[in-house]
Amino acid sequence: MKLCYTIQSTDTYATIKEVLKAYFNVSDRLLIKLKKNNKIYLNNNIINVNATVNIGDIVSFILDFEEDNSNIIGTKMDLEIIYEDDAYIVLNKPAGIPVHPSMEHYTDSLSNGLKYYFESIGLKRKIRPVNRLDKNTSGLVVFAKNEYIQECLVRQMKENQFYKEYIAICEGKFNKESGVINAPISRKENSIIERCISKNGDTAITKYTVLTYNEDYNYSVVKCVLKTGRTHQIRVHMKYIGHPILGDTLYGNPSKLINRQALHSHIISFNHPINKKNVTYTAPLFSDMSL
Repeated sequence: MKLCYTIQSTDTYATIKEVLKAYFNVSDRLLIKLKKNNKIYLNNNIINVNATVNIGDIVSFILDFEEDNSNIIGTKMDLEIIYEDDAYIVLNKPAGIPVHPSMEHYTDSLSNGLKYYFESIGLKRKIRPVNRLDKNTSGLVVFAKNEYIQECLVRQMKENQFYKEYIAICEGKFNKESGVINAPISRKENSIIERCISKNGDTAITKYTVLTYNEDYNYSVVKCVLKTGRTHQIRVHMKYIGHPILGDTLYGNPSKLINRQALHSHIISFNHPINKKNVTYTAPLFSDMSL
């Protein structure tokens, strides 16, 4: 991947380094990496970052590093690819598969499957998830194909420019058709997994809209939009307002209708790091949530 910028008459950049830092938002760590590997160019010539720039000059850098990804074992699996280009890949993760490898899931995580896929297309890159889902939550996961793209997308998440919409099936009938849950979340004392509402926790905000109510089984299908991204946020917030997610055995109750928490990352939207245009991706529900 090669990124280019032509110096305009209205620009105030004095050096190549200023262009890379101010226009492209290249991090200090990546800048060092680019310099070390001679990946920075001025008018297609390798150049020092302190070189001056003039109107019409083309500043570019190349992100084609081969990376050591031997820390993850490649495992063949069926991946549902929603979208892919040179910058990132978007997958629809089924429930029951963690995003990251662990001692218990050393070879069967989504990252293992993506490593195998990268190898099959000749891409030797680290596995870089941008967003994360719990093992038993399904839906959209974005993986960046290089360090720069990951930095761009993570920055959008921190600046609340990364839209995340979930579908949740919750116990009971809601009193209101929509609302905002603003309740801070922290780690539960003496637990490494469970979270809870705490006045000393981190700010957590979830917007919700009830889509349908099933009277026969007493559950509501709810759209949840995350304004913050805390661990287990939707699960904790739904428990907090008295409507735990169906099948969520950590924060609610087991269900005869589904054998995992009925939560699905349905829609994500952000600005493409290269062309800056807004993009939106949607993942269809898996059959176990089509109640």
